[in-house]
Amino acid sequence: MEPLGHRLRGVGQERPPVKRGRARLAGVGVPRAAPLLALLAAACSLEPSGERPGLWLSGELVREPVPDWSFTDAIPEIAIETRTRYGVPHSVTIWCVAIDGELYVGASFPEFPKERRWVSNVRRDPRVRLKIAGRLYERRLERVLEPEASDRVNRTFGRKYDYDVDEDPDPVAYWRVVEGGDGQVDLRARGSLALGLR
Repeated sequence: MEPLGHRLRGVGQERPPVKRGRARLAGVGVPRAAPLLALLAAACSLEPSGERPGLWLSGELVREPVPDWSFTDAIPEIAIETRTRYGVPHSVTIWCVAIDGELYVGASFPEFPKERRWVSNVRRDPRVRLKIAGRLYERRLERVLEPEASDRVNRTFGRKYDYDVDEDPDPVAYWRVVEGGDGQVDLRARGSLALGLR
């Protein structure tokens, strides 16, 4: 009787011929894997566009405070990246307005059951990344709660985006963009609307 090791290695048996030609990647031929690799590469840098959400935002990171956000008056849409509970970022395009140098963002249908995914992410973790004109800003959002402050932001949105706020029946919520996207909290009260924020 031959030793066990010889049987396992196939000593004395012919080896099957080695197939030459196509390389294999995880059981899939490389020509077939190419589209999968391209899809994976696209998903790793997928940014939002129009109504389509995305993942990570890319661009030049701005670390300095922004004293006046009024440069966004000429920018119709910005991108916001939020932190999901499962670790993969969620990004979408949103509208913004600047009031007295401060930046505000808003969402229609901010409450359950029609709540936007980015809104539920911000409710859990207010740290966000904003992409404006190719540059990234790590910030934090504070919800505008005072009715007078919310109305002022709402009317500013209506003027910028040319709609009548009195005829728009959709519920809307607004947030002020503040420093502290890296986990730090900015405790300075800024601007005339600061009293209505939490």
